Formats: sequence, C-alpha cells, structure tokens
Amino acid sequence: MIPVLFSDDHLVIINKPHDLLSVPGKGPDKQDCLGRRVQAEGHPTARIVHRLDYATSGLMMLALTAESLVELSRLFQTRQVSKRYHAIISGTPIEDNGIIEEPLRCDWERRPLQMVDHEKGKSALTRWEIIEKMEESTRVLLYPETGRSHQLRVHMQWLGHPIAGDRFYAEGEALALSERLLLHAEELSFTHPFTQEPLSFTAKAPF
Repeated sequence: MIPVLFSDDHLVIINKPHDLLSVPGKGPDKQDCLGRRVQAEGHPTARIVHRLDYATSGLMMLALTAESLVELSRLFQTRQVSKRYHAIISGTPIEDNGIIEEPLRCDWERRPLQMVDHEKGKSALTRWEIIEKMEESTRVLLYPETGRSHQLRVHMQWLGHPIAGDRFYAEGEALALSERLLLHAEELSFTHPFTQEPLSFTAKAPF
C-alpha cells in the first residue's frame, strides 16, 4: 500500500517508495507505477501533477479531478509550491551552504541523463545546506527553486559531491555508499487552490 498523508475531494498527498516509476514507461515491464497504484488503492480518478525520479522516494501530490489537475499544475508552474529534499552526498563540501545556478539540458547521447550546458541549458537553481557531517558522507537539505529533470542529482554532481547510491551520476565510493539513491522529498508546502488553506506535509527520510 502507498502511504497516504492527506486526501480530500480535490487532491491526495502520498509518500512514494524508492525505485518506483511515477507514471508508466515504455514496454510491458514498466507499467507498474505510483499513479496506477494510487488509483487501484482507493483513488480511481487520481492524476499525476508532478513527478519524482524512479529512484527517489518522498512526497507527491496527485489531483482527483480535471479542475484540480489544472489548478495544482499551475501552482507548480508559477513556483508556488515549496519543496525540501533530504539527501546524503559523498564527501564533505568546503562551505556549509550555498546556491547552485547551473543550467541543465538532456544529454541526448545518454538519455535520460541530464547535463550542465551554459549555451543550451534551461535555468536551474538549487539551494543547499549541511545538517550533519559524517566520516565519508554528508547529510544535506536541498531546496530546488526550479523543477528540472534530475536537477538535484546533477547539481550535487557538479558540486563534486554526488548523491550516495546514484546509479546515474555517482561512481566508485560515492556509488558504493548505498544500494539505493539517498534522496527523499521530505517536505511539500502550498496554499490549497480551492480552500485557500495553507498546507504543509512532512515525511521523514527513511535513511
């Protein structure tokens, strides 16, 4: 069962497990996904508003009506949804916090991987801060201001400290730190578009 944190007539907030697609992929082996599981588990009209990577766990919002899909999508498009991620990265950055503004685009020869490109990339901004320094890794909070594909993963790689267990962007010791990607969507905050109630949800990182 997919853990449900909140639901009403308009939307549902769930906690996605890691290594699960948000939407169906191509091929019969990629039909199991978060959207279909939520539909089968009591919310048959649920529609995906935004996505988390297959390897990422954490909070996701799904719309329950066509009208709410439009309104919730607008919240994301106009950056009215506040997101906080919890991650463990390899090594320890020199600074305790920072801002990464590196434009991103698809690495077409290695799809679905993304890459930094100052000429053709789309603007991307991530704020980060250290919350715990460990022997071979560091626990950080990540605040994406934009929602580019693989943004947090590529930005941490660019910083020189890829996320532990990242099968796309980590190598060697960084990859060996964990069997799963240590990235979790921990907090989601927004104003309900129909009730105007400020809502904030938290799901503690499972690592």
